[in-house]
Amino acid sequence: MTGTYQSSDDLFGHPKGLYVLFLTEMWERFSYYGMRALLILYLTKHFLFGDKEASLLYGSYAALVYAMPVIGGLIADRYLGFRRATLLGAWLLVFGHFGMSFEGPNASYVGNELVRDSFYEQIFYLSLAFIVVGVGLLKPSISNLVGQLYRENDARRDSGFTIFYMGINIGAFSATLLCAYLGETYGWRYGFGLAGIGMLVGLFTFIQGGKYLAEVGGLPTMADNVETELSFSARQFWPIYLGLAFSIFVIWQLIQYSKDLGLLLIILGLGILVWFCWFSLKRCTKIERDRMLALLILMSFSVFFWALFEQAGSSITLFTDRNVEMGKNFTAGMFQSFNPLFIIFLAPLFAWLWTRLGKSNLEPSAPFKFGLAIFQVGVGFAILVYGSTFAGPDGKVAVIWLALMYFFHTTGELCLSPVGLAMVTRLSVSEVGGMMMGVWFLSSSFAAYLGGIIAGAMAIGGEDSKVSAGAESLSVYVDVFAQLGIFAMALGFGLMLISPLLKRLMH
Repeated sequence: MTGTYQSSDDLFGHPKGLYVLFLTEMWERFSYYGMRALLILYLTKHFLFGDKEASLLYGSYAALVYAMPVIGGLIADRYLGFRRATLLGAWLLVFGHFGMSFEGPNASYVGNELVRDSFYEQIFYLSLAFIVVGVGLLKPSISNLVGQLYRENDARRDSGFTIFYMGINIGAFSATLLCAYLGETYGWRYGFGLAGIGMLVGLFTFIQGGKYLAEVGGLPTMADNVETELSFSARQFWPIYLGLAFSIFVIWQLIQYSKDLGLLLIILGLGILVWFCWFSLKRCTKIERDRMLALLILMSFSVFFWALFEQAGSSITLFTDRNVEMGKNFTAGMFQSFNPLFIIFLAPLFAWLWTRLGKSNLEPSAPFKFGLAIFQVGVGFAILVYGSTFAGPDGKVAVIWLALMYFFHTTGELCLSPVGLAMVTRLSVSEVGGMMMGVWFLSSSFAAYLGGIIAGAMAIGGEDSKVSAGAESLSVYVDVFAQLGIFAMALGFGLMLISPLLKRLMH
């Protein structure tokens, strides 16, 4: 049965199940970020999409990755349970990542006509659909499993999530170096194939470590035969499997029409808002309603943070490829490793800092941390703009400025993301914990799509742009980065000012 569980047999001060989930998520993120490091470059160099089209496709894929947990969280809450949903999601991810390794021939121009192999292009879209549905099941489920390892008022909860989050970035750091290097140097299929191997290792880890999660994430209390451990082939799960297969088909088609996805996200968001209002008014006490309202407000602010942060996988990677002095032994995708590298070193420091400040009653509130995070992402863009003033005649910027930008984006991320995960599990009403974790990722979905639109505004290559790489492209990037920096710093400062009001809503 689902419920909160705390083992008396801990390891290094935390339940052993935390380390199983740590390793599983590490390998899942290895596969995800390994593919992410290559995706925008794969689109522009292999399929020859223009920057604007590639950025919107990238943003649409990322939006679907974060939107699907709304449905996946509901399925886990109501039917499968978090353990079973995590396992099923992992299998789908294995198929999706290995499918990406079937790259086919490069797109090419025959005269003025761009020719792509339609068979391999469809395999590409289908593989993305498997990944979207797999993440939709796994992501909210594994985060809720972490939350269930601790009692509601356990002081270790935030540090447990920070440790879990550090595992994500160990996988991301190694993947962005290895997969990006293999993919850009030896062939795309090698980079994507390595990502698939990583996901397979994560699946094996979760299966082998299941004994440490036996008391959490079982069948939901409203499910039939809740006291019985059912096999995957049990008939009561067949409608769920058919529904997931249909979802894969729909997303396979939908991801090819990225221009229409924005409207669908708005409709989905309005539906969630209506449900949220109904649930808060009809099913919640006043304190629960206030907490859910505070959660919704902070999720709305997080959209702006993630829209800017997600530029790392699109416009910033293309900027790195064209306008950063990389040296001879590095590829553009590899520089995405700055973010997880900084987190590996800084996450323990932040975990210690929040605990130390908490003991002294000096820890900033979650709303203040959110404002600080948005402000820092603005500082990161401002530093990159400043560094561009020292670029040479070829429009190349020294890599130190890129590293400093990633540093401030990373410290901002550490103020928001692990704190946000813990906040969702703490403020959500227990019966919709998976759903609210899904809504948390839905806010990132809106951000990802918005991020794709922003990246498209910096289009350099393709039919929509006559700008060439070098000094001309640098001017385009710097102009947009400056606007983003000013906006983010103003928004973050404003949120810090109103943070006491939000803190009172959190009770």
